[in-house]
Amino acid sequence: MKETNDRIKSLVSEKRIKLHIFEPSNREIWTVVGKSKEHWLDPDEEYCSCPGFYFGKLSGKNRCYHLESALLAKKENNFEKIIFSDEEYIEFLVGLISDL
Repeated sequence: MKETNDRIKSLVSEKRIKLHIFEPSNREIWTVVGKSKEHWLDPDEEYCSCPGFYFGKLSGKNRCYHLESALLAKKENNFEKIIFSDEEYIEFLVGLISDL
């Protein structure tokens, strides 16, 4: 449990939680930069694309540490905000999905 809490605090303090905003539409995509991959997540819907989230759901857990980190970062307003143009949206999604 302490190791998980340390991971959560580390992800937040190192600003590895990212909010990508596409303008002018203001579409948002949240990501977290993990040890080996970047995962897509949705703090409002409590979803993460990591395998830990999926297998955790199968075993009755509600959240992975990536999602816990994003919720904490959002609560503390401690995340990196990156602005893109709407023209970059599809290319960004393609890149994100190809990493899954």
